[in-house]
Amino acid sequence: MLNRSSSTIRDELAAGTSQRRNQRVGAIMGLLALGMLGMAYAAVPLYQMFCQATGYGGTTQRVTKASEKILDRVVTVRFDANVNGLSWSFEPVVRTVEVRIGENKLAFYRATNTSDRPLVGTSSFNVSPDIAGSFFNKLECFCFQEQRLEPGETIDLPVSFYVDPAIEDDKDGRKVKEITLSYTFYPVDKPKAAAVAPAVSLGSGG
Repeated sequence: MLNRSSSTIRDELAAGTSQRRNQRVGAIMGLLALGMLGMAYAAVPLYQMFCQATGYGGTTQRVTKASEKILDRVVTVRFDANVNGLSWSFEPVVRTVEVRIGENKLAFYRATNTSDRPLVGTSSFNVSPDIAGSFFNKLECFCFQEQRLEPGETIDLPVSFYVDPAIEDDKDGRKVKEITLSYTFYPVDKPKAAAVAPAVSLGSGG
C-alpha cells in the first residue's frame, strides 16, 4: 500500500475546500437569480401602484366619490383611442368636451369587434400632459376590467371623471388648459371568467 505524501494530502484538501466554496457561490448566485426574478414580477404591480398614487407618467387616479367643489375655470378634455393587436375598431363618441374644474363628466368610447369570433380586450390609459395625471380622477371606467365582445358586436364604453380642484394649487397644474385622455386596447389571451362589458351594447352588425 502506497503512502500518500503530505503535499498530495494538502492538494486534495485544498481541492475539496475549493469545490465546497464553488458550491456555496453557485447556491448564492442561484438564490440571487430567483430573488431578482421575483422582484421583476413584483415590480409591475408595484410600479402601477406608484403611478396611480403619484400620477407619474400621466397615470390617472381612481376615486370613489365626486368632487365637493366646482370652480369657474374650464379646461378642454380631448379623447384619444388606439388598438394594438386586437381586431376591434375603437373610437371616442365625442372627440372633445369642455368641463369645469371639479365638475363630474360622463363620456363614452365606442368599440366594435370586427372579427368572426368572440374577443376579450383590456385597456391601458394615461393623460397628457403628465402633470394632469395627479388631478384627473375617475369614478367609473370600462378600463377597470376586461371587456368581451361577440363577433360584430358594438358597445359604448363609459368613463366618469372630473379634474380635481387641487390642480389650481399646483404652480404647473394651474397652467393646464387642455388634457388628453388616451386609451389603448390590447388582446387578452387568458381572459378572466368575469370579463364583461359594463356598457351599452348596440348589438351585432350585419
